[in-house]
Amino acid sequence: MLLSLHSVSREFDVSRPWLNRVLEREPRRILRAVDHVSFEISKGETLGLVGESGCGKSTVARLIAGLYAPTEGRIEFRGKRLQMIFQDPYASLNPRWRVRKIIAEPMMFLKERKPVENFLLQVGLSPDDAERYPHEFSGGQRQRISIARALAGEPELLICDEPTSALDVSVQAQILNLMTELQDKLGLTYLFISHNLAVVSLVADRVGVMYLGRIVELNSAAEIFSRPRHPYTRMLLDAVPDLAMSGKPRTPVAGEVPNPLSPPPGCPFHPRCPHAMPRCQVETPRFADGVACHAVEEGKI
Repeated sequence: MLLSLHSVSREFDVSRPWLNRVLEREPRRILRAVDHVSFEISKGETLGLVGESGCGKSTVARLIAGLYAPTEGRIEFRGKRLQMIFQDPYASLNPRWRVRKIIAEPMMFLKERKPVENFLLQVGLSPDDAERYPHEFSGGQRQRISIARALAGEPELLICDEPTSALDVSVQAQILNLMTELQDKLGLTYLFISHNLAVVSLVADRVGVMYLGRIVELNSAAEIFSRPRHPYTRMLLDAVPDLAMSGKPRTPVAGEVPNPLSPPPGCPFHPRCPHAMPRCQVETPRFADGVACHAVEEGKI
C-alpha cells in the first residue's frame, strides 16, 4: 500500500475567547472534523472520497498532506513525494509570479532543475505560456498550471481536493481526461475528493463515502454506483440528475447535516435515515464489510 490511514481523527478548538467564556460560563467547544477514519490506497489507483460539504473530506486531504497533524491515529505514506491540487485554481497560484516561477518552485526545494516548458506541454499548454501571469488564463488553463506545478514535484501521490468544482462542465471533462492520461503515462496515484458523484464515477477505482467526519461506506466504484448499501449513499445517488432520462424519479437528499459541534448520539445519520431503528439512536455502528450501518448489519436493507 502506498498510503494508509489508521483510525485518524482531527479536532479543532472553536471556543470563543477566554474572557467571553469566563463571563458567560461557557465550556470549551471542540469540533471533531474527522472521526476515526481508516483507509488504504494502492499504488496506481484512484480513491474517490465523496460527501456533502462539511463532512470532513478536505480536512482528510490536509491531514495527508501534512498541513494538519492528527489528534489521534496515524498516517503512513510509503512513497517519497506527494503533491496537492486545490479547488480554486486562481487562489492557489501567486498572482505576482509568472508561470515559469510558479512551476519551478517545487524544483527549487528538490534541487532538481528541469525545463518548465516540458511540464506545460504535458498539461496541454504552450511553452510560451511560461512568461505570462495567472490572470491572463481561463479557469481551466489555470488548473492546468496547478497540475503542471504539482507534476514538477515528481509526486507518487496526487491529492486532488475538488479540482474541477470551480470549472464549467465542458472544462471539467477536459481536466478529468487530462488527469486520466497523466495517470496512465506517469503511473500516478490519486486521492480524488469531490461532492460530485458523477465526476467521481468517471475517475475512481474505489469510493469512500463520508458523513459527519466518518466513512460510512467504502467499496469499488462499480459496487457503490450499482449496489449502494448505506442509506446515505443511496440518498446521494438518488439526488444525481438522470441524464439518461430513464424516467426514474430523483429525490433530493432529505434533511440537513447536523451541527458537528453537537452530533446526534448513536449513528450520526439516524435523524435523516428512513431505516432508523431505536438501536441507531444510542449505538454507533461499527465499520464492517465495507459499511457502517445497523440496518445493513441486521439484513433489513
